[in-house]
Amino acid sequence: MGMLHEFKTFISRGNVVDLAVGVIIGAAFGKIVDSLVGDIVMPIIGRIVGGLDFSNYYIPLNGQGTHLVLAEAKKAGGVIAYGNFITVTVSFVILAFVIFQMVKLVNALRKAEPAPEPAPEVTPEDVLLLREIRDALRK
Repeated sequence: MGMLHEFKTFISRGNVVDLAVGVIIGAAFGKIVDSLVGDIVMPIIGRIVGGLDFSNYYIPLNGQGTHLVLAEAKKAGGVIAYGNFITVTVSFVILAFVIFQMVKLVNALRKAEPAPEPAPEVTPEDVLLLREIRDALRK
């Protein structure tokens, strides 16, 4: 029963729940970035460099030509899919840049928060007692 209680305590902590939410949102955000790169950025880059589709760039390792689509070339034998690597690298750079901007924004918001007001000074009990004695002696 002790381990079950410890596990329940561990799971109910805010940090674990925050981490789980972050992982789920990160996975969904990764899909958005993949779509952005694959469906918008890479076609534009391909158009700039002559209408080429980066996803089908590969070097065959079995001696066959590059006339096949990447999926068919993979079935025929090993390939070095450097076009896919370029796409994933661009996706990583975009994702890293967006995360950098988000962290920068959060840090700016944290700095903008006003510092909490200091708590009013509490006079120790012995000082109050000495003041009462002093005031009583003056009378």
